[in-house]
Amino acid sequence: MLNYIWIGLILIGLFVAVGNDITDEIRNPYRNGQPFEATLIVKKAPSGIRATWEGDIVATPEAFNAYYGASRTAEQISQPVSISTGADGAASLSMMITDASPAWWREMAKSGSSKDRLIGRVVLLVPAADQQTARVQVVFESIRFVKLRAVTQAALDYAGLAVNIALGLIGIMALWLGVMKVAEEAGLLQVLTRVLTPVTKRLFPEIPPDHPAVGAMIMNIAANMLGLSNAATPLGLKAMEELNKLNPKVGTATNAMVTFLAINTGGLIILPATAIAVRAAAGSANPGIIIGTSIVGAGCATIAGVTASKLLQRLPRYKKAMEA
Repeated sequence: MLNYIWIGLILIGLFVAVGNDITDEIRNPYRNGQPFEATLIVKKAPSGIRATWEGDIVATPEAFNAYYGASRTAEQISQPVSISTGADGAASLSMMITDASPAWWREMAKSGSSKDRLIGRVVLLVPAADQQTARVQVVFESIRFVKLRAVTQAALDYAGLAVNIALGLIGIMALWLGVMKVAEEAGLLQVLTRVLTPVTKRLFPEIPPDHPAVGAMIMNIAANMLGLSNAATPLGLKAMEELNKLNPKVGTATNAMVTFLAINTGGLIILPATAIAVRAAAGSANPGIIIGTSIVGAGCATIAGVTASKLLQRLPRYKKAMEA
């Protein structure tokens, strides 16, 4: 079912992106193919057949807003540009986009062919008599499929992020699975299991007290209580693997699996170390202030989850599912 939900969300995202792009094609908010009139203040005048104009494109906010049909800027526009003229008389423009550029042009540059630049062609270049100013009409490169391109880029970015997380998790899993193995060989897990036997017998009555799943669950819960969520992940996977060995019906979660998942998801915690570290890195004045609320919130969530799992597993419907 979860796979159907994911594919549904992906399709909805694609349909919305395509719909927005089709709307943009109809409305043409980027004014594709339409000339933008401005003044070029010349800093370097051209000479020869192949020439380059260097200077600033200047336009009033009224002209800018009238061109794009909305209030896109409230300040005078002055953008450094270079205009190259070829032997055939055609002129191309390259405009550097900075933080001082109008927000609308910055948005267009993100979807353009050149990073941090707007490319276009000058369809009219008329220098004044003093060679210091010129009236120009610029047609910027066409901006299309902005939303679809953004969805595609986000998919690629998060795919790379997922790989980085997975690779980072390999080291964590190797470390803590090794620690658990050392603790098991040293007899620490057996001691800890015996100490917590009264609790585990009530929570997981169908699991033998000396089964490896008990030790893995205890280590997972301990790691979660210290706020070491990444360290708890491999231990939780190991616990589920061991619990599945006792599963009489593969593919159906047992009562022990559901109870353990409720405890794990509830996030019973004593010291939220990871959250405190993130808050400290973000410059929080008091990163440890969340300790009390984290304990209360996670405790309530865990109690609610365990209570729900114990109540639901008594219903005939779920008993029949396990017996079928």
